[in-house]
Amino acid sequence: MDQEMAHRWLANTGDLIVEHIDEPDGRVRLYYLSTMADAKVVYNELIPKLRILQLEDASIAEVERQLGVASSNRVYGVQEAVSRMIQNCIYVHVQDAAYGLAIPSDGTAGRNIQAPEVESVVLGPQLAFVEELHVNLSIIRKYMPTTHLFHERLAVGKEIPIDVSLLYLENIVDPENVNTVRQRIQELNIDSQLDSSILAQYIADNERSLFPTLQITERPDRVVHGLRQGQVAIFVEGSPFALLGPTTLLQFFQSPDDYYLRWVLATFNRTMRMFAMILSLLLTPVYVAALTYHYEMVPADLLLSLAQSRSRVPFPPLWEAFLMEIIIELLREAGARLPTKVGQTIGIVGGIVIGQAIVQAGFTSNILIIIVALGALSSFIAPSYMIGSTIRVIRFPMILLAGLLGAMGIVIGFSFLASHLLRQTSLGRPYMYPLYPVRFEDWKDGFIRAPLSSLWQRFKFLNPQLKQRFNREQAQIKKDIDE
Repeated sequence: MDQEMAHRWLANTGDLIVEHIDEPDGRVRLYYLSTMADAKVVYNELIPKLRILQLEDASIAEVERQLGVASSNRVYGVQEAVSRMIQNCIYVHVQDAAYGLAIPSDGTAGRNIQAPEVESVVLGPQLAFVEELHVNLSIIRKYMPTTHLFHERLAVGKEIPIDVSLLYLENIVDPENVNTVRQRIQELNIDSQLDSSILAQYIADNERSLFPTLQITERPDRVVHGLRQGQVAIFVEGSPFALLGPTTLLQFFQSPDDYYLRWVLATFNRTMRMFAMILSLLLTPVYVAALTYHYEMVPADLLLSLAQSRSRVPFPPLWEAFLMEIIIELLREAGARLPTKVGQTIGIVGGIVIGQAIVQAGFTSNILIIIVALGALSSFIAPSYMIGSTIRVIRFPMILLAGLLGAMGIVIGFSFLASHLLRQTSLGRPYMYPLYPVRFEDWKDGFIRAPLSSLWQRFKFLNPQLKQRFNREQAQIKKDIDE
């Protein structure tokens, strides 16, 4: 590949660097992109090693031996050489040689490994994935040093291909799950920005559903746990989040911290999350339905307080509730989009000031402020940001149905919600497992978290090849040191 041909393939590329090792003939040249490759490798390693050779008579085999390059790094053709340079490689060209050499060298800026920000960690490893794919894969390899961990690299997009990696334990995972994920990714023909969350929408069973069917996580311990259970992990170059699938609705309310706590505490936390989800969906709709149609359901003492609180409110309960829910969502979105310090100020001060001003102006009642705040707080308890956002969106049609039809509207809303969830699948697996189909043996790691010694079976939902995680009888044996 001569210099003119390199510039023709990389037209309008101001960061193409060509180094002539043996001036003035330039029989051996180095080609690389200054924005992608590490220049220190060029000047501190490659050039000193090459100058030791008698370059006038050196063959490509001698150059390959001197640089210690594996045969897998041989490059044939200009197009392949340019492709490898774009992928952070330094291309070594020897005149009249049958092939060239691609030396891996990543000089791109990266982010240091830090503690998770979206999924906060109480107990467990204090590290999260980063945007570099090879770093994320090395983290998983560190936690799972086994030859059974398979890694498949796929490319999505023709004009601008993006690397996508599949990870799974080949002795545990159901091959059908791997084939489903692989087929859906390979069938993609897109030329847009690709991130883990975007890829999840493309390969989801029903992209029109509000409920996420693939788990998005930045925590390596969650991915390792999923792989050991038989799930498939998906990583995308440039994304600090991984995908796990297939998954169930209950898994979105489970946290890796549950396995670091004693089983009673973990069960209590999971129960609280389920209760919070129901509370977030029901609290405001029940208030609207009771004050609009069902005064007889409210105790007499509480009814008097409600009447006094709403005596100055000019709006019916439906519009009063909608007004407060929208204000809460505006404050939440503003706090999320603004810089961290300003966002915290907006969330705290804005909520207090605006809430107090609305009550004094007579636009809403004190009781509704409390109810809406409890409903919003309950939606934030979910460990997954995606499922928390879904609950907050569903609350609006539930409030509308309660305002139009009362208690019957709430029943109709829950009926439609249950019907929708029962029809959902994740990579072809039932989304509501173990509720539907009913599998009581998997409830011990669903609604509750049983003692670790009783979790000797893997999740049947995933149809793993190895059904047992360990021997149950041996795990329950307790012996003293002198026995």
